[in-house]
Amino acid sequence: MCRIAGIVSDKLGSEQVKRHVTTMCNAMEHGGPDDAGFFEDATAGLGFGHRRLSIIDLSKNGHQPMAANGQKAWITFNGEIYNYRELKYSLQKSGVTFTSETDTEVILQAYLYWGTASFNKLRGMFAFALYDVLKAEVYLVRDSGGIKPLYYSTTNSELVFASEIKAFKAAGITNDADERWPVWLLAYGHIPEPYTTLKNVLSLQKGHYLCWQKNKSYTIVNYTEPAARNSISDIIIAQAGIRESLQNAVTRQLVSDAPIGVFLSGGIDSSILSLLANANKEQELKTISIYFDEKAYDERIFQNAVLGSINGENFKHLVKEQDFEDYLPQIMSAMDMPTTDGINSWFISKYAHDDGLKAVLSGVGADELYGGYPSFSRINIVKYLRKFPKTLLSKTSLLALNNYKRIAYLAHEHPVADYLFLRGLFAPADIAKIVDISEQQLQDILFGATTIPQLGAYDGLHASWFETNLYMQNQLLRDTDVMSMSHGLEVRVPFLDEDFVAFTQQVDPKLRFNNGRPKQLLINSFKNVLPTAIWNRPKMGFTFPLQLWMKNTKSIADESFYHGAFAKKVIQNFKKGQLHWSKAYALYQIQKHA
Repeated sequence: MCRIAGIVSDKLGSEQVKRHVTTMCNAMEHGGPDDAGFFEDATAGLGFGHRRLSIIDLSKNGHQPMAANGQKAWITFNGEIYNYRELKYSLQKSGVTFTSETDTEVILQAYLYWGTASFNKLRGMFAFALYDVLKAEVYLVRDSGGIKPLYYSTTNSELVFASEIKAFKAAGITNDADERWPVWLLAYGHIPEPYTTLKNVLSLQKGHYLCWQKNKSYTIVNYTEPAARNSISDIIIAQAGIRESLQNAVTRQLVSDAPIGVFLSGGIDSSILSLLANANKEQELKTISIYFDEKAYDERIFQNAVLGSINGENFKHLVKEQDFEDYLPQIMSAMDMPTTDGINSWFISKYAHDDGLKAVLSGVGADELYGGYPSFSRINIVKYLRKFPKTLLSKTSLLALNNYKRIAYLAHEHPVADYLFLRGLFAPADIAKIVDISEQQLQDILFGATTIPQLGAYDGLHASWFETNLYMQNQLLRDTDVMSMSHGLEVRVPFLDEDFVAFTQQVDPKLRFNNGRPKQLLINSFKNVLPTAIWNRPKMGFTFPLQLWMKNTKSIADESFYHGAFAKKVIQNFKKGQLHWSKAYALYQIQKHA
């Protein structure tokens, strides 16, 4: 797990390239505190930079950027390849020789042997830049789950890339803000891909590679293969496949030459991962848990239920309201882009790092795949509301400050409107008032530049696409990566293992999205190992008492901080308990960046 950056330009001199790339990497040192490296091909105007967090092969053999086969190719790589041993064995049988035990060298050798077809053979989370010296081509490649970030700019016939937006700012490559970002934040609670807070800096799509050619042109290609769907309708076969493929995912994601553990919140997903990790006898299991003085948020009873079934060491940490207020400036600083998520990830990552861990497993992905959110039942409401006249739907924006105002989104014929009705923060009219633009300008920003495929009927698959490709992709994964890497910690997500996801997508939706209890199929698949207290509990999620804490946080709750009568009214309603904390938090960030 690392941070990467690079430039390909014939306009900058060698010293400028090195200075810019080094500055970019230094801005991301938190994500790669163990080592730093730089490679340059001055004739190509190319510079690759790297900050290393050592997880596999802790020796100097893992130094990056790395070359292979007489420097025919170079790479700077962020992530982990979980099937690198299998790929290495296959390549060795074909006569390929290796000089290290790293997964990085496997990527290089796989590319030199199979070409771009090698990208789809990789199982893991990754973002890397690869320079083919003979072809004079540069590839930017991102994993199929979009777990690791990779941002790029192609302005002025130059290619610039980095793992974080702050790297572009630090090097002065671009400081021009995309003025649309406050609208996106107030609507989504995050900045949706491919956009960022900077003009002309985009996120590379998951499962794609960008090929930059020596004539300064580039192409972006989807390297993944279409997933097989809906072929498993037998519940016994489905449950057996879920158990086997998830156990395989956990086993191979526990591979590490550095200390590794599991986030144990007490929820179903983290409990399953902890129990499966405990079955791996190669190392003693370490788990990290958080608890609160506030009884409604304290999950120790559920954490202890799991701990009674596993061996190993558990690190428990009490998080108090004062901790949140004390650490808020650091949390805000750690954000790469504004978001209403990530506070919980920041704290749990801090404690995991303090406990001596370098990598942890997280339960992100299970809710999206198996129907764990309210949106999976609420999606049916969209179908009926869409039958009402648009003029009537738009008038819901006149309602009081509450979630019913989001119905106004459905006055627009766009899939994004469906998602924002289900998960959005502020209603359209309120956003227009806060950022002082017309509703037509707002519509152009929200619906004019976002492409979503035809999702068909309003059913479980429809909701799953929203949750996976919008909420999880743009918020959970991004914020988990940024907040964990701010502490030099790697977070692995077994539920997003390519083979586990592929199997899940073959299960008939009628089995996957049971109309009874959320995630019923996943629960039933592990009912024989899950303590009753875990699978028979109400869904809670990994939640902090932020509704309580933020009301007392001076910087957020101070009305005098906010500009405009409407913004002040929003904060007043929040302090009265009439508004969710995420709306106040989003507004606070916009005012802070104004």
